[in-house]
Amino acid sequence: MIDWSRVDTVLLDMDGTLLDLAFDNHFWLEALPARLARERRVSLEQARGHLFPLMKQVEGTLDWYCLDYWQDRLRVDLVQLKQETAHMIGFRPGAEAFLQALNRSGKRAVLVTNAHRGSLGLKLQRVPALEGYLDEAYSSHDFGVSKEFSDFWDGVQSKDGFEPGRTVLLDDSVRVLSAARDWGVPQVFGIAQPDLSRPPLSGAEFPLIVDFQRVVPRVRGVTAG
Repeated sequence: MIDWSRVDTVLLDMDGTLLDLAFDNHFWLEALPARLARERRVSLEQARGHLFPLMKQVEGTLDWYCLDYWQDRLRVDLVQLKQETAHMIGFRPGAEAFLQALNRSGKRAVLVTNAHRGSLGLKLQRVPALEGYLDEAYSSHDFGVSKEFSDFWDGVQSKDGFEPGRTVLLDDSVRVLSAARDWGVPQVFGIAQPDLSRPPLSGAEFPLIVDFQRVVPRVRGVTAG
């Protein structure tokens, strides 16, 4: 799927790409509404009816991903709540082997995430091996704009110095893949099953990686050559 002869830098999303999105979906769709319902003494449906429209208003923007924004808006200790559910954080199948293969091949592995630095820190704490495979890690909060917008790609390229024409992006978000492709990353790939607790995606706009193992041998081939 990936033309590794044309790749020096691999830009990698975190949640839903390297890590199982089940944690984030559970946190935002289940754990947080339940906490709101308990603290405000309302029903779960009432809590969801309050929270979900607020989320829809800022979907895709930096506020959508910002722990500080939601803590101020909801008056809930999100960091503590994330700690309580952190046991769900983990690599997706084959992701760690894929990262190891990238390291052996000499390709740069660069994390580009919309996760708030607080969330990123928690996940690196729970999956400490991840940080060791990365050459760099950038959060959209470092640049003041989410990955869904071209200004993010301007900012990260200016700071990192990757050559767009020799770069590939792996991300589970169609909006992010579209933004990166339109900005100038020639190879962009989605993820077939970001959340392992949900069925795989189908009918996607972009080619989907079903299994990292199908990509790893090609990386090794480049290494051997």
